[in-house]
Amino acid sequence: MNLKQHIPNLITCGNLVSGCFSILFITMGMPVKAALMIFVAGLFDFLDGFAARLLHAHSPIGADLDSLSDVVSFGVAPGFIMHWLMSRSFDSRLWFHQWWPSIGDFNVLPCLAFLLPVFAAIRLAKFNIDDTQKTSFRGIPAPGMAIFIASLPLALSQTGHLTDGALGYWACLGITLIFSFIMVSRLRFFSFKMKSAKWKGNEVRWIFLMIALVSFVIFRFLALPFVMMVYVLMSICFAERME
Repeated sequence: MNLKQHIPNLITCGNLVSGCFSILFITMGMPVKAALMIFVAGLFDFLDGFAARLLHAHSPIGADLDSLSDVVSFGVAPGFIMHWLMSRSFDSRLWFHQWWPSIGDFNVLPCLAFLLPVFAAIRLAKFNIDDTQKTSFRGIPAPGMAIFIASLPLALSQTGHLTDGALGYWACLGITLIFSFIMVSRLRFFSFKMKSAKWKGNEVRWIFLMIALVSFVIFRFLALPFVMMVYVLMSICFAERME
């Protein structure tokens, strides 16, 4: 038994466990910790691929395990975070509330947040059977969506408006619908896989990374939603040309 072959899978399990902790924290009313665990899951997601390439330990079970873990960490967990945000911003005075089904005190409308895990699962399934997504992506990757959603509680916490519903139900719903659509769209999004660290051929990637670094140094967590929007816009403008 070659233990080296199982190291990437062990790291992938770290991704899965991080997603489980994120869901646990949000159900316990700790959105900041839940958001941070998605970033931890993202770190594991990066490291398992890096370890697989370094150790030449690619396997069919590793690819399937990675996708299943991603559904939890970058689909279900951000869906729960968005549900929490929607629930905090939901106002029973919304004009359509009286015609929408409810179960006692349980509001159904915030459950629209679970469109995110549905479309994330579709996105990941499509990725597994699409051989054209080696150097760029068709549709924003599920981890990109998850990082944006996770950035919202962190940014709101920094401004002191985490629990007062400052983001608003309509904004939350709009974010959910937009990211659900662009995950399964045919739009190209550039990846960060570089054949070399040279400027030539990687101009867009390096410019984005510099914008992200400077923004985070200046604005800390408030920069995260902005940086993700920059990624979306730069991908729409430049990803096709980078092929």
